[in-house]
Amino acid sequence: MNIPAPIEAARAELQSLRRDIHAHPELRYEEHCTADLVARKLTEWGIKVHRGLGKTGVVGTLRAGASPRAIGLRADMDALPIQEHNVFAHRSQHDGKMHACGHDGHTTMLLGAARYLAKQRDFNGTVHLIFQPAEEDGAGARAMVEDGLFRLFPVEAVFGLHNWPGMPAGAFGVATGPAMASSSEFEIIVKGVGAHAAMPHMGRDPVFAAIQIANGLQSIITRNKKPLDTAVLSVTQFHAGDVLNVIPEVARLGGTVRAFAPDALDLIEARMRDIAQMTASAYECAIEFVFRRESPAVINSAAETQRAADVMTQIVGAHNVNRALEPTMGAEDFSYMLREAPGCYAFIGNGDGAHRSDGHGAGPCILHNPSYDFNDDILTLGATYWVRLVEAFLPVKNSAANWTAC
Repeated sequence: MNIPAPIEAARAELQSLRRDIHAHPELRYEEHCTADLVARKLTEWGIKVHRGLGKTGVVGTLRAGASPRAIGLRADMDALPIQEHNVFAHRSQHDGKMHACGHDGHTTMLLGAARYLAKQRDFNGTVHLIFQPAEEDGAGARAMVEDGLFRLFPVEAVFGLHNWPGMPAGAFGVATGPAMASSSEFEIIVKGVGAHAAMPHMGRDPVFAAIQIANGLQSIITRNKKPLDTAVLSVTQFHAGDVLNVIPEVARLGGTVRAFAPDALDLIEARMRDIAQMTASAYECAIEFVFRRESPAVINSAAETQRAADVMTQIVGAHNVNRALEPTMGAEDFSYMLREAPGCYAFIGNGDGAHRSDGHGAGPCILHNPSYDFNDDILTLGATYWVRLVEAFLPVKNSAANWTAC
């Protein structure tokens, strides 16, 4: 594994920084202290800072040489509304808020790369360091784009990196094409006529209708969608009634839809609406149908993915790089940035949880779990990936590579 000496020398400092961010988590669009910290560090290293995109976003711009070419590197900053179960020293100091997805580590890795790039400047062009708010169900990437991110900071390509529990520390994974699914949310409100539970014929039961709708929705996946188009439809909420002997007037159900192909998503939404309306009508009820498309699918472009994988291979060796990582039905709003520029969203192994300090929770070290913790051992590796990616994408003219593969 080839970690540049200046990055290796900063290992303890990066760990301290990451743990400080972990101890002070902030939810989507509330990342004021985290953004202050990021901006302060970038300024300290002589990097030009722009603030306010996507409310609390930060962009650092670093130039070297005379090339007009530019690259974007993105890290997310927000935490989750989860009560942390860990009790080690750097546990969350804010009840109900936790860095349970590793955004504290993502921010720190990009900061580690920023400092190295600012000091060494062994590249020719411009690097835009994008620190994004509100990745967790807040569409912070979309907000930054709508606020003019790529108009103000145009790039040839944009890259993202996420830790992946279960993948060995020291390994990377990437996929060309679809990497993460689109994310949509739905809510179906079924309106009937309330009645005494002993006299159901006097009413129009929305609970019974909603149950039939929930069952019918699954036929879309098994009977309407092409089998080769991967998609998931999950009903995750069902709310109705407050009294055991009363048929309520309203029943509500909701959930999520994940898909890769836009045509498949269009089909699913249309069939959901039809099934909900027709089923409710059959039981003399009415509906309100809401379908929200939160994030499009993450689609990695071929050339940028190849370049990212080559950089990974030069750092950790081919045996530690999975170039055909299985796509996940999880979602990522980095997809909004990939709609504006080609790029690659990749994964870095977070290990199996054995890295966690004494005092971790009893649960597994998986994303969005109250016992999760980012693996500090990969901070320098992630920073190195960013640095080498910049050097490969924006090479100094006629310069020989100053590092070798393992």
